[in-house]
Amino acid sequence: MQTAHRTDAGLIRLINEDRAAVRDEWNGFTLAIVADGMGGHQAGEIASQMAIELVETEMKTVVTDMTVEERKDAVRSAIAKANDTVFEFASKQARYQGMGTTVVTALATSYDLVIGHIGDSRAYLVSGDSIRQLTEDHSLVNELVKSGQITPEEANVHPLRNVVTRALGTDKQVEVDVIHSAWRSGDILLLCSDGLSGLVEERELHQIIADRQDLAWKVDKLVGRALEEGGGDNITVVLLANDEVDRAYETNDPDRRGGA
Repeated sequence: MQTAHRTDAGLIRLINEDRAAVRDEWNGFTLAIVADGMGGHQAGEIASQMAIELVETEMKTVVTDMTVEERKDAVRSAIAKANDTVFEFASKQARYQGMGTTVVTALATSYDLVIGHIGDSRAYLVSGDSIRQLTEDHSLVNELVKSGQITPEEANVHPLRNVVTRALGTDKQVEVDVIHSAWRSGDILLLCSDGLSGLVEERELHQIIADRQDLAWKVDKLVGRALEEGGGDNITVVLLANDEVDRAYETNDPDRRGGA
């Protein structure tokens, strides 16, 4: 599997509160995490860094013979435990109270993906001539779109578009969304903070990622386009390219081939 990632403070923010980690050899998996911190007095960068490190630590227990459900449980548990630790840390120090972070985590094999997330950092799957958002934003504007109060186009420019309805570390307990998706050789997974997805349209994301260039070029191009559109937020991009032989049907274990 090929990987590339980059984070940039953008053109407005003095501090980069985004964090990313990519681990190519993680007990037989590839592990990727993006976290977008929030909170004043450097609390956001502390929350996002803690989230990355805590999720990594908890994910050391994964092994390749786990079923889909076991891997989903492992991702959910890792993010939930990270939430517990960040919340407890913040609650004991007045200057950090209310700090939190989004998080999107991908545990990848050559044939499938298990993705857990909280907040509005996203995961997209690019396959051939299509791009599909795998995660659903936990945000105020997404709730307004779902209820029919605003259109998706209005959501992109709404003054409250950065308000999340769910974050890691802000509450004692939090619900973690976890999904399972198949992918094949040639597919590319994009994880990103809203500093990218909020400025660059999905159609253009696909155009850049589908280009016949290497992953480093694609990452730089994506960050560059967000900067060209104003760079008003921190920008983080992670790409995972599945260049392995598709083994989805080489196993006789239906638990490893199926699930959603």
